[in-house]
Amino acid sequence: MALKSNVVRFPARKTSPIELGAGGTGSVRIELADAMNCYSRWPSPIAIVADGPYGLNKFPGDPKSPDDLAAWYAPHIAEWSRLSSPETTLWFWCSEVGWAEVHPVLKTHGWNYKAAHIWDKGIGHIAGNCNGDTIRGFPVVTEICVQYVREAKLPDETGTLLPLKSWLRAEWLRSGLPLSKTNEACGVANAATRKYFTQCHMWYFPPPDKMVALARYAAEHGLPTRRPYFSIDGKTLLSEAKWASMRSKWNHAHGITNVWSEPAVRGIERIKGKGLKCLHMNQKPLKLVERIILASTDVGDVVWEPFGGLCSGAVASLRAERRCYGAELIPEYFTVAGERLRREAQRIDSLRRNDRSTSA
Repeated sequence: MALKSNVVRFPARKTSPIELGAGGTGSVRIELADAMNCYSRWPSPIAIVADGPYGLNKFPGDPKSPDDLAAWYAPHIAEWSRLSSPETTLWFWCSEVGWAEVHPVLKTHGWNYKAAHIWDKGIGHIAGNCNGDTIRGFPVVTEICVQYVREAKLPDETGTLLPLKSWLRAEWLRSGLPLSKTNEACGVANAATRKYFTQCHMWYFPPPDKMVALARYAAEHGLPTRRPYFSIDGKTLLSEAKWASMRSKWNHAHGITNVWSEPAVRGIERIKGKGLKCLHMNQKPLKLVERIILASTDVGDVVWEPFGGLCSGAVASLRAERRCYGAELIPEYFTVAGERLRREAQRIDSLRRNDRSTSA
């Protein structure tokens, strides 16, 4: 998709980044900068929390209309795609119409749609403040957080990149063994041929232990080869860890659906400006940001927050012991985010000291 970029590029600033918890499991590094100038020096992400412009013309560089969002996001999406891995999950926050404009760009760059999560702020979001004659429709109390993952592709012996489903079958056939032997290799009745090596919509990602068993069986009983069977790089033997890294992480929590009923941020969590009820109109509830980070990453993993704002993603990362890299363009937001993160780091440190003293 050829799109003329509408991104307003901002020059790099010399302000020192916010760095907290360096060397620990949980850490943050937030820069006062355009994320486009930062991506190449950040470690590859396991999760990207993208809460950027909605096309409302609310801050410098924000497009005036959702119609311009596809072109605005295109260069960012290109960088996310270039620097991500099969383990990466993208959480894309936007309005419904804004997401509809950006989805084709994400699809073009190889991001696979998983689910749209609806943030329902409830009737309290508009109660007593809605003029039906003016809006001529039902009041909107929702935003959307859409989950995307990367499709992994691996080269066959000719160098042709294949989706995992096709690659698995090609690797086994390369061994000269009949497909029926995949069941014996996995120690199952028929799950391997029925699930792991089928080419239809019923295909399953094989568990890591089964993949190692398949590779070992092919090596012992298949045709001699210099290229190890099911090798990710064509050189080294397959391991459970290597195979597990060929898809996005997911830590399931029962009882949570794709509709998130949570009021807009209020009370002590809401960051206020001088003379203002709130500093940032689109501050996200920490409960929801923590939810998506915990679901798609493990302790010590890298989280990107390219459009930091008040850096709720960084706060959630500190709490969850992840490593967050982020950027924010507006100095006022950057300053307040720094104060917020320092308070959070102090709170976490105090809790840990109390835990140590209690256990002692």
